[in-house]
Amino acid sequence: MTSGRKLEAPHRRLESTPPRIVEKAALVGYRTAAAVLAHTPPALSRAVIATASQGSYLAWPAKRRFSNTNFGHVLGLPPEHPRVRRMALRAYKEYARYMVELMRLPSRPREELVSSVEGDGVERIAQAWRDSGQAMIVVAGHVGNNEAVAAAIAGAGYPANVIADDSSFPELFEELRRQRESWGVRVIPWRNLRELFTVLRRKEILALLVDWGYRPDGIPVRLFDSWTTLPAGPATLAAKTGAIIAPLAIRRTPAGRFRMEGYDAFTVPTSSPADIQRATQRIADFLEEAVGAAPEQWYSFKPIWPETPEEAAELEARAAAMLAEDR
Repeated sequence: MTSGRKLEAPHRRLESTPPRIVEKAALVGYRTAAAVLAHTPPALSRAVIATASQGSYLAWPAKRRFSNTNFGHVLGLPPEHPRVRRMALRAYKEYARYMVELMRLPSRPREELVSSVEGDGVERIAQAWRDSGQAMIVVAGHVGNNEAVAAAIAGAGYPANVIADDSSFPELFEELRRQRESWGVRVIPWRNLRELFTVLRRKEILALLVDWGYRPDGIPVRLFDSWTTLPAGPATLAAKTGAIIAPLAIRRTPAGRFRMEGYDAFTVPTSSPADIQRATQRIADFLEEAVGAAPEQWYSFKPIWPETPEEAAELEARAAAMLAEDR
């Protein structure tokens, strides 16, 4: 991994927690913003936050470089191409819309959240879960609005559990956890492995986001025709517990609703390197389709691919070695 990379994937954060005054300021800032946005026209809120969000892209060279590289992969164009820059700016504008939705969620009744979701995703996932008689691991990317859809799943009466990062701002995490649990969505800190396995032993539904950022020790996969990695967690958990994996795609419609599409669920037969690689590649294929359908709604602004051809070559060799162990 090159020394120039500064933004780490939050599923394995290395830095210590922020100073108390910073953490408190983050909590107060979030509560204040949520209270203001609850009584502010959404269009006005989106315009203000979009300007700030796009300004951060323009003013922060590292963030701009990572975003351009990511969208260059998605569009199949060099990072410096004008279309890539336009797509990145659109994504930051859409991210502002997501932030407004997120902070307005506490002021919205659960029935409204449930009715904002369309498509066959909820029932398709629920049917696969019921038919399997096992726990289900729902995998998704940072596309659309996962919070609204999680609330819709819980609102339909299904046991919804999500993994979240609690290491940066613990007090803000607790605020968001209480908010989500008021909708029926149970939030589990990513370091609480005991609780995670308890959920799977109870044969409930566990949701995991898979596009946290590139880590060289992840499972090598092809994503948009380039080698990168995705977390080993979903496939490994499924292999160890017998849970089924159900990919889920979410995107916002022009009408401001959320379309939720479920994909065929599958199992991971064993914990062998070959089975883990094949299952994780299936997740990568789904993620590529989900992002490709609405790239402007993809909010993963951390580096997703390795920076050098040498790293990519090492990943390709490691994938081949994992699959070779199946022979």
